[in-house]
Amino acid sequence: MKTPVMEMKSVSKHFAMTAALSKVSLALYPGEVHALVGENGAGKSTLIKIMTGIHRATEGEILLDGDPVTIQNTQQAQALGVAAIYQEPMVFPDLDVAENIFISHRDLGPFVKWRDMYDNARDIIRTLGVTLDVDIPASGLTLAEQQTVEIARAISLKVRVLIMDEPTASLSAHEVTQLMNVVRTLREQGVAILYISHRLEEVFEIADRVTVLRDGQHISTNPIADVTSDGLIRDMVGREIDDFFGKRTKRTRQDVLLSVRGLTKENVFTDINFDIHRGEVLCFAGLIGARRTDVGLALFGIEPADRGEVSFEGQPVEITTPEQAIALGIAYSSEDRRKLGLAMSMSITANASLPTLRKYLSGLGLIHRSDESAMAESYRQKLNIRTPSIHTTVGTLSGGNQQKVMLSKWLNVKPKLLIFDEPTRGIDVGAKAEVHQIVNELAAEGVAVIVISSDLPEVLAMADRILVMREGQQMGIFDAEDATQENIMSLATGQTTLAAAG
Repeated sequence: MKTPVMEMKSVSKHFAMTAALSKVSLALYPGEVHALVGENGAGKSTLIKIMTGIHRATEGEILLDGDPVTIQNTQQAQALGVAAIYQEPMVFPDLDVAENIFISHRDLGPFVKWRDMYDNARDIIRTLGVTLDVDIPASGLTLAEQQTVEIARAISLKVRVLIMDEPTASLSAHEVTQLMNVVRTLREQGVAILYISHRLEEVFEIADRVTVLRDGQHISTNPIADVTSDGLIRDMVGREIDDFFGKRTKRTRQDVLLSVRGLTKENVFTDINFDIHRGEVLCFAGLIGARRTDVGLALFGIEPADRGEVSFEGQPVEITTPEQAIALGIAYSSEDRRKLGLAMSMSITANASLPTLRKYLSGLGLIHRSDESAMAESYRQKLNIRTPSIHTTVGTLSGGNQQKVMLSKWLNVKPKLLIFDEPTRGIDVGAKAEVHQIVNELAAEGVAVIVISSDLPEVLAMADRILVMREGQQMGIFDAEDATQENIMSLATGQTTLAAAG
């Protein structure tokens, strides 16, 4: 039997009184893709941080080729042949591709042999089976190309264990296919790959074995041929799930809250027309580049439209700033938690009160901390934000819990219309179900919800109606009862005309 290239044996990690990992074991073999799955907060990130030297294990040991090793930092991990790439690639935009590939090398002497470096970079790119010029600036690369550069960098360091953490979260379907081909090439070259993803269809496509973590503990490890999607989900969440997205709630259509006619932003989107009723869930569907998010940003006043008519509660309105949108009762939960959603260095409480801070100010301009804390605690309980304290820094939370914090700050606005952009991107199946339930509850309370989502099963499960866009054009609107993945994709890819959509 093969010796694992890397093995974690009974590894535990404690942060103060919290056990992030408890006696977790994991073996990675050369030429194997080993998937690691689990809900946000299951311990996946902690485990890979121990493997790459960011954290030190409290208990347990790490073996490399059967011998115990201590990995104290990322440089030592790289020297041992252990590297990681993440969903947000870390490249230097002002350097070219070859310079990015060899940026981590410190063993090439005081002078750069430029011709050799570019030749070696081309050789590495060629072994990955992709086409990429090594002398172009990294600033112009797509996300998929940036990830290719990171993989090439790892190969240049003679990687033996490559950890891929949610590598496809922001990629198009075509880019995902390209990345999968690269992963297969690495497997053929004998690299051990730890593949972390919330997309179970990718796990079944690429993995040889799969390990499930839950609440910091090892639940199961099995060959992929011996598991099912339902079985994996059951292991991940600890309960049976027949239909994880749940049944779409049948809702009675109320009066029109928002009416949009001819909304246009030059060179971005053109002639968008729709109504949304109180208590209705309207989903925007489409492929990457459809400009759905741009419509949401325009309605919230972040990137105002150039022309068009918007009516809110029967009255014509002009929304040019987020302040105007909030005053009307419109909230926007961004797909980009880090840039537009949350202040990562601030607490849950501070984030939850940001849009409504004036509510908690005294006449002297001081914050009533008790009122602010009571509000944050109420949302912590209502949204099941998994943290022992509302004073926890948001940047330390899992993706699903960050999403709930972002939602809490907008729910505290008491919106009449909530624009929810990619609400479940990068979060686990358990958190997805909770978000879906929250949307259903908001609609039941009479809140109108616009959901922008690239997840078609999610769209079909949540929507009352579905607006399909393609390259800035509105292609059609379906009632949920008439919508299928096939006819949505037919519009989204331009195979069906607006007239045919009805």
